[in-house]
Amino acid sequence: LTNCDAIHPGYGFLSENPEFSSICNENNISFIGPDANIINTMGHKSLAKQTMKSAGVPVIPGSEGIVDTVEDGKIIANDIGYPIIIKAAFGGGGRGMRVVESESKFENAYNSAQSESKISFNNGEVYIEKYFNSPRHIEIQILADSKGNTISLGERECSIQRRHQKIIEESPSIAVNDALRYKMSDMAIKIAKSVNYIGVGTIEFLLDKNNDFYFMEMNTRVQVEHPVTEMVTS
Repeated sequence: LTNCDAIHPGYGFLSENPEFSSICNENNISFIGPDANIINTMGHKSLAKQTMKSAGVPVIPGSEGIVDTVEDGKIIANDIGYPIIIKAAFGGGGRGMRVVESESKFENAYNSAQSESKISFNNGEVYIEKYFNSPRHIEIQILADSKGNTISLGERECSIQRRHQKIIEESPSIAVNDALRYKMSDMAIKIAKSVNYIGVGTIEFLLDKNNDFYFMEMNTRVQVEHPVTEMVTS
């Protein structure tokens, strides 16, 4: 018996585990973060994308949901146009992701992404998105309380990556001016409020050469990159 009344799960995989959040709730322990329903909705990347599309948020062109077969995937990829990227629905850390340049390479990439996703996340579901060459990866840090208040803590630029793993994070981004920062922050707040988000979270956007941005995913936890934001907001 610890007599604790709250648990902060840190920034590992436990922090995005809806079952753990539910267990805390069932035992009258406050889970410092979003509830299980939000984690399920926004932690599942394909479902999150569908939810955001319904809320009027610009999303990257791609499959409407999970792609169950190679044959279905090829049809979707041809409709979108190559190159495309296959992503693990419950992915993270660059695992379960494969860029595909042509239909002849699709089947191997699909099977490889699905297998890696199953091993890494115990879930082999994958979906497809259009792949943009040389985009910028901009993430907005948000903070929301249980009273309906949500704020943006600005952006982090994480475009320098290797094998879909972020190498360098910097803030503010040299590609984001004040007007664009306001638009992206406003959209991030809209996204968080649309699912009644509570806690610290990160909205990730893809920014193209025309300064158009698209929702990629939401991390329903504090990320390891949080010190970068703390340095520029403290």
